Amino acid sequence: MDTPLATAAVETLNPLHSMVDPQLDLDMDELQRHMVVTRRKLRAGQYLYRNGQPFRALHLVHAGFIKTSELSEDGREQVTGFRMRGDLLGVESIGLAVHTCDAIALEDSQIWELPYPPVLNACLHIPELQIRLSAALAQEIRHDRSWMLAIGTLPAEQRVATFLLDIATRLARLGFSARHFILRMGRADIASFLALKHETVSRALSHLERLEYIAVLRREVKLLDVAKLRAFAGRTATVQ
Repeated sequence: MDTPLATAAVETLNPLHSMVDPQLDLDMDELQRHMVVTRRKLRAGQYLYRNGQPFRALHLVHAGFIKTSELSEDGREQVTGFRMRGDLLGVESIGLAVHTCDAIALEDSQIWELPYPPVLNACLHIPELQIRLSAALAQEIRHDRSWMLAIGTLPAEQRVATFLLDIATRLARLGFSARHFILRMGRADIASFLALKHETVSRALSHLERLEYIAVLRREVKLLDVAKLRAFAGRTATVQ
């Protein structure tokens, strides 16, 4: 059963690049002086937007966990990322008429909807917003490149270890425990994101548990030996 994440000091676990720093808070009152900011609540399983829908806004995750995905050529879902508090959604569709992927809530979530292009005008008055948008665009490129490298060079078990370290560090940046957390996505979503089979992810987790690097109970994960897990993840290739 899911339990609340315990608060802990932020620690560096040397994962893939983390998403935009959530400490760069935006003043919603200031934003609303320059545009209409809509607060949206999503239930678990509800779509924020779908591939092909008109692109009209960027979305800042205020609370919760969002999955992005696309359809492969054979019609299967391909998970492309997991977004949490402080992350911007929709930047991949800037310059296009429609969204290029689906975004769905993995748990009850809250979103701030920033209309586009009015948000560009707001950037002229709010430097922090311009910084956030620029960082989000650059981070999309870095994060995608890093995961392409990991998926293309790391064996299955190292991909899973790297994934756990990445999630741990992103949670730590939000003030949650980096060593004990709940995975909001299922094994199938992890497998899709890492370009692996469902059973391969399960075997990899079981192996890491036998090595006593982690402990797993359904979606609850404990990192027992971060140093060894980090060394295991980087054994074959170094991920920047």
